Amino acid sequence: MSHMHDLDITLDQISKIEGHAEIEVNVRKGEVKNVHLKVAENKRFYTQAIRNKHYSQVPQLVSRICGTCSVAHLNCSTIALENALNFQVSEQTQLLRELSMYGLNIRDHAMHAYFFSLPDVLGKDSVMELLDNHKEVVHQAFHVKGVGNALSKLVLGRAIHGLYSQVGYYTNVPKKEEIQTLVKELKENRPAVLKLIDIFSKSDFLFERNTDFVAVIGDKYDFLTGEIHSSAGLCVSPQWYFEHLNHRVIPYSQASGYELEGEDYMVGALARLNMNQKQLNAETKKECSEYLKVFPSKNIFHNNLAQGIEILHCIDNALEVLESTDFKPESKPVLQPKAADGIGLIEAPRGNLYYLVSINSDGKLRYGNIITPSSQNQINMENDLKKLIPPLLDQPKQKIIFEMEKLIRAYDPCFSCASHFLIVKWTGDKPKN
Repeated sequence: MSHMHDLDITLDQISKIEGHAEIEVNVRKGEVKNVHLKVAENKRFYTQAIRNKHYSQVPQLVSRICGTCSVAHLNCSTIALENALNFQVSEQTQLLRELSMYGLNIRDHAMHAYFFSLPDVLGKDSVMELLDNHKEVVHQAFHVKGVGNALSKLVLGRAIHGLYSQVGYYTNVPKKEEIQTLVKELKENRPAVLKLIDIFSKSDFLFERNTDFVAVIGDKYDFLTGEIHSSAGLCVSPQWYFEHLNHRVIPYSQASGYELEGEDYMVGALARLNMNQKQLNAETKKECSEYLKVFPSKNIFHNNLAQGIEILHCIDNALEVLESTDFKPESKPVLQPKAADGIGLIEAPRGNLYYLVSINSDGKLRYGNIITPSSQNQINMENDLKKLIPPLLDQPKQKIIFEMEKLIRAYDPCFSCASHFLIVKWTGDKPKN
């Protein structure tokens, strides 16, 4: 296609992602004028719905924001409320919370890696097309995802919308026989995860652009504790994170965008691996030593590899906790409501998740604010597409579409809880077929 041609592309419903979003691209005389990533499902009004609710009800409400990231919203809101109430949970509750995050990441990363990204890597349209030549991998996909669900069920009572987690404690604790069964399942699935990591390590997908990587980094790679670090050198405590963010209203999108001190940035598994691999589980580090050499990386597609490594890390950390802890039932703590603010900042599968809550003296919520990872990645995704598209303008239209989708998929965005298939609308001069 001549670079003098104009081109307008609308991708209505990006395929193999969580939720609904579309992309509009305008090219004029070979120059990308606009890339609009339109999120259609983010304004759910949960921050309004939780107002005037008693704090004890809030975690169960916000866990319904998303069936995919339910556990992350449950934990982050609970931590924010505990911070507002100035309550320190027991060591056992903290371990159970860790286990819930390991279960979430195993299941969630497996969903993305196996079902959404692996078909791209293996040159297929969907995971079902892998049954012909990669039947074993398809079986492993369901088993690895299943063991993540099983861990969440053990700790929370259900795989999503967990019941046992309450503000300050857990109403149930895992029983020894249940732990033994799960330990066996976790160990049985380790080889499959190593195979998945190896497949992603061999992928030649490449897209690089200088950007800032941001993650919660602590003494332990538990997705729950630490300070906010950026690859540009920022280090702040969670309560000050919001002070460094620039909120951007994006008129064509239901989701807000964010910049960190005026610059775009990326959150997620790639950011965590880039800055925190030294805190990975010792067994994970040993078995992934070759794969870890690529980090720190600017290649967005290494987010897939990073997720695979995190699945193994979560299995190995979960095994350590489950095999060394004798869980005892806990009594419900006495929490004294007071007028106060609380911050929760954790690492959800797709990047850091931020909660700010304000409680009245009667224990009811006065205000809540939620910043999700995919909102934080939105501006970075658009800027990546602006760099990706120009070299592709001489390619057939389906190639341009595929490369755009592939890049967005690598971020593993969560715009809601459903995946859609692709509809493409072309207007103006079309590229060649």
